[in-house]
Amino acid sequence: MKTKLLTLLFLLGSAGLLQAQQKLTLDLDGARKQAMEHNKTILNSNLARDKAELALRETIANGLPQLNAAVDYSNALGAKMSIRFAENMPASEIEIKPQSNFNLNATQLIFSGNYIVGIQTARLYRDMAGMSIEKTELEVMAQVTESYQLVLLSDELLKLLRQNLSNLQNLYTKTEALERVGIIEKNDLDQLFVQVNTLQNAVKSSERQMEMATNLLRLQLGVSADTEIELTSPIDQMLDNALAASANGSSFRIENHIDFRLMNQQEIVSRKMIDMQRANALPTLSGYYRYTYKLLKPDFDMTPANMLGLQMNIPLFSSGVRNAQVKQSRIDLETTQNNKSLLSDQLRIQEKQLLYNYNSNLETYINQKTNVEVSRRVYSSLKLKYEQGLISGLDLINADNNYLRSETDYITAIMQLLQSRVQLQKLYGQLN
Repeated sequence: MKTKLLTLLFLLGSAGLLQAQQKLTLDLDGARKQAMEHNKTILNSNLARDKAELALRETIANGLPQLNAAVDYSNALGAKMSIRFAENMPASEIEIKPQSNFNLNATQLIFSGNYIVGIQTARLYRDMAGMSIEKTELEVMAQVTESYQLVLLSDELLKLLRQNLSNLQNLYTKTEALERVGIIEKNDLDQLFVQVNTLQNAVKSSERQMEMATNLLRLQLGVSADTEIELTSPIDQMLDNALAASANGSSFRIENHIDFRLMNQQEIVSRKMIDMQRANALPTLSGYYRYTYKLLKPDFDMTPANMLGLQMNIPLFSSGVRNAQVKQSRIDLETTQNNKSLLSDQLRIQEKQLLYNYNSNLETYINQKTNVEVSRRVYSSLKLKYEQGLISGLDLINADNNYLRSETDYITAIMQLLQSRVQLQKLYGQLN
């Protein structure tokens, strides 16, 4: 029995450990798919669409038959009703007895201008909710792509710093041995010691930045903070795609941009709101049926058990209220049209700016790539001379700093180039 209990506890502990060490292995497409299914912002957009669909159903249901029941009870507390059947006859008194009724009411809207326009407007809002999902998915996909690239580049920078630290530590060990026999000055060894400590701090800082970038990606993927993520898409492949892509605006059509389509939809809604205000001047016609069952009947009762009727409400005069409401809706429409024109101008300017950013970042990347190659050759050459005692430690440290700076600037240039390409693809709606 004790053995079985220990086995059970071991299995439960193993299951908990496996759950705590959950791991995701994702390429870029897999990360995007993960975000589409689990990102909280997208889930909320889907809920907003479902809510808009239910609001449409509610609007339609308001014009369908409505059935209500009611029960009432009344007691006149001994009061009597006096009735005179003729002038020359004395009045007859009838005691008002307690009454109780069960009422069943059925109503049906027959015509309402507001109802018709309301359904049309609710459909437009439902379609806008669907467009909002598309906009949210596009934004999340761009965010996931940039975060994915940021994690990869942070890892590249961390590897670079660790390798450089390892090289300097080895060099420091060799220099320490040379200093003991008097070949290298103590000053050179101290300078290397400071450089090693500086690099150790840089490595720790880079590790924290790496964790921050990974946490951001976890948040966008909709996974827990303790989920381990392994990224399999190489940064070189993304860079090649960005370099091979044609960065021109010929494929940009403003009418296909999601923000412009949403603004078009808003313009249609504004027109419908004018129709809604005009519909306030139309009559409303409804029919009803009422069934009454007497639970406690009075002695004198003229209420029929069944009643069928029609009711029409006709707006006659509103002292200019409806006219003011229509004019306000027209102003809202004109405002929406101005915003639409402004958005069109903004999108064209944004395209030019993003193209400029891409081309500028491309030039910077090419220059930084050359700088890295030159800095690497210079550092390798000076390192060899330092080991031969031909230059001082200060010259080597300056060369090492220049090399690290060029490598860091190169990684930054890659990141800016990739981000500018993602923003262009987002503008064109071509993130896939």
